[in-house]
Amino acid sequence: MVRLSLARTQHSNYICQKVPKISMFRVVPFTATVHPYAITTPRLVLKMSAISTKNAVRTVDSLVVKPPAHPTYDLKGVIQLALSEDAGDLGILVGNAGDVSCKATIPVDLESEAYFLAKEDGIVAGIALAEMIFTEVDPSLKVEWLIKDGDKVHKGLKFGKVKGKAHSIVIAERVVLNFMQRMSGIATLTKAMADAAHPAYILETRKTAPGLRLVDKWAVLIGGGKNHRMGLFDMVMIKDNHISAAGGVKKALKSVDQYLEQNKLQMGVEVETRTIAEVHEVLEYASQTKTSLTRIMLDNMVIPISNGDVEVSMLKEAIDLVDGRFETEASGNVTLETVHTIGQTGVTYISSGALTHSVKALDISLKIDTELALEVGRRTKRA
Repeated sequence: MVRLSLARTQHSNYICQKVPKISMFRVVPFTATVHPYAITTPRLVLKMSAISTKNAVRTVDSLVVKPPAHPTYDLKGVIQLALSEDAGDLGILVGNAGDVSCKATIPVDLESEAYFLAKEDGIVAGIALAEMIFTEVDPSLKVEWLIKDGDKVHKGLKFGKVKGKAHSIVIAERVVLNFMQRMSGIATLTKAMADAAHPAYILETRKTAPGLRLVDKWAVLIGGGKNHRMGLFDMVMIKDNHISAAGGVKKALKSVDQYLEQNKLQMGVEVETRTIAEVHEVLEYASQTKTSLTRIMLDNMVIPISNGDVEVSMLKEAIDLVDGRFETEASGNVTLETVHTIGQTGVTYISSGALTHSVKALDISLKIDTELALEVGRRTKRA
């Protein structure tokens, strides 16, 4: 087993190098800025996205699962906003701004280390983002991990530590945990649903926290799911309101095909269907016309029944009609309890807004005194 360290290239990027393992932790060195959209593999430097990104900076080696691409999302700006809303000012160690509790209780030159503790079982996500936050607060902080994004943790596990100025650690603590707990909650549910949905793939939707679209969708990837469209710009999705406004399914599809051809655009096209009759309409149109259509959504064709299970005969009928000519996506009444039944119908994808809009955060803490934290956790059955 090896650990990875970063070596700098002449273009101020980084490459990963193999070095002997010297401890149970993987030591991650920091630079003053971190690239939110770059991933490193041994001896190669790779961009995380073919789409240009805003405020590009440098890379860290902990990005084992790359974030999804977005043309305008400023991850560094999101981190700075989160820190400034908590600390009041990123000039945190001077003047009257910043963490007044730290200033009142912790000597400015005190060095310390704090440990990440899992307080329940789950999938950890947000390790790479946590490193970016620590770096933004204080580039001299060093973080060491026992695990990587996407790994499972159990209650009571110490899975990482941060070393450096106590002021900086405590200032970064809540912002780091807010992101990690949310992302880990999303990843944990995604993992459970992705496993249950197999052989179908699980997708999230655009029902994400405002301002956290990329972060939420990144957590889905870490949990083993796949991303639906990032936004309104990267895929045509003809939904019920579009169909109603256009005057029907066929007219909506024809308008989309004409628009894409006239503007010389190539992208995925999905159409929502709510009835078997609409599925027939879509297939009839596609049989008579060259179309850019790639996927058919089968919306609310999963019917809840009294025993808590679901009836999927309508969904199966629709999938049989499509007969592999297009990808299919089931939507509606998708839960952890129902997703396995849905996944056995032959549908390609299953989408669930609950992955991000109803997330339960995974309980994680960052403690300087871990023994006392574990004692309290055992007393409250949280460690």
